[in-house]
Amino acid sequence: MAHLYLAATQKSSGKTTLSIGLMREFARRGQHVQPFKKGPDYIDPLWLARASGGRTCHNLDYHTMAVEEIQADFCRLLEASTIGVVEGNVGLFDSPSVDGAGSNAELAKLLCAPVLLVINAQGMGRGIVPLLLGYQAFDPDLKISGVILNKVGGTRHETNLRRAIEHYTDLPLLGAVARDATVAIEERHLGLIPSNEAPAVEATIESIRRAVTASVDVDRVLAIAEQAPALDCRRPQPPLQQQAGSPVRIGIARDEVFGFYYPDDLAGLQRAGAELVPFSPLADASLPAVDGLILGGGFPESRMQELEANRTMRQSIAAFIADGGVAYAECGGLMYLCEQLHWGRESRQMCGVLNAEVAMHPRPQGRGYVRLRETDAFPWPRAPVDVREICAHEFHHSAIVAPRADWRFAFDVLRGSGIDGQHDGIIQQNLLASYAHLRDVGGVNWTRRFVDRVRSVL
Repeated sequence: MAHLYLAATQKSSGKTTLSIGLMREFARRGQHVQPFKKGPDYIDPLWLARASGGRTCHNLDYHTMAVEEIQADFCRLLEASTIGVVEGNVGLFDSPSVDGAGSNAELAKLLCAPVLLVINAQGMGRGIVPLLLGYQAFDPDLKISGVILNKVGGTRHETNLRRAIEHYTDLPLLGAVARDATVAIEERHLGLIPSNEAPAVEATIESIRRAVTASVDVDRVLAIAEQAPALDCRRPQPPLQQQAGSPVRIGIARDEVFGFYYPDDLAGLQRAGAELVPFSPLADASLPAVDGLILGGGFPESRMQELEANRTMRQSIAAFIADGGVAYAECGGLMYLCEQLHWGRESRQMCGVLNAEVAMHPRPQGRGYVRLRETDAFPWPRAPVDVREICAHEFHHSAIVAPRADWRFAFDVLRGSGIDGQHDGIIQQNLLASYAHLRDVGGVNWTRRFVDRVRSVL
């Protein structure tokens, strides 16, 4: 069970670029690569899945998942691969808790994963040594197995860094990647451009692979992964059985705009009896024949003119919901269902399902982990177990311009922003539209409850 963990001293150090390059090279060498991403993230996993040769990237998140769930998912997926690669988020030891709970370091120890520490070396010299010694000493139980330098200024810079690291530390220097704007992935307000939008995805990944393999000792990285301590995967896990219930067809928006879905949620919908029917709000003239509808997250602001131009699709979605069709929308999907979308000086007509306008802002209007409590108005069947709080996340630069006083809400917001700082999940007929992104873990069981709601109105 070869596996490793790519972490960094801080965010924006180049973890994703290095992960993409290494995973693609591993796959090129015939490895069955299983990618993982720590925390709530849709965009990086899309890139990691493409880089690994199409194997779905799974998120490991302390906020939404119990420790046992994390271990079980990791073991189950790793058993079907030859190497697992976890890409961390933020810094190795960063955590809102003073004891480091939920940090990358804690996850790496939980998974018995050797850590490769990625360092943005731009502007650094001999001072890199106390940084590395401090990281080694801070948590003696954590195994840092090697260092990869990123954004190195040139041969002289690399030589100086290499001499200092080799003289003062026992950490293997596995590579030094030079600054190269040609292999960078374009970013915007929510991070990297998703791979479902980016042009020439394969060419970009191949450029990254060449740059990484030219500068990193891949054989040594593989040897470190193969020497990872054995995992305790002996505890039997319940099989993911197909759940009872009549089949239903669920339309799911998937194109260059809408693509933020967790793979375990999609699998949960299918186990609950849903046939997932993808459609494109950009390109298709109308909805396919479906029993329910899901509009996931994405970037409607990036293609708002084209979304407005597809009037027949907007009318088809509005008619489906007006006729009592069961629908669920998250974040970008919520924005698309509003009457108008404003971004800077541009305003475009959207579906008009929600009697509201939504506007983009320069700074995030909601960002990070949220905690929700279902209200008495919650429209789907109750959870099979008493879930007092739902742990989810949000990240949006948009906000409803003037939330209506007469709206009914599915959630009280205990932590987070939601629609108005106190509520989230607008309920209108059989529609639930929310800024929060749910995950079908931790007993939330939203996928089965949604499918049961669809069945109940057929």
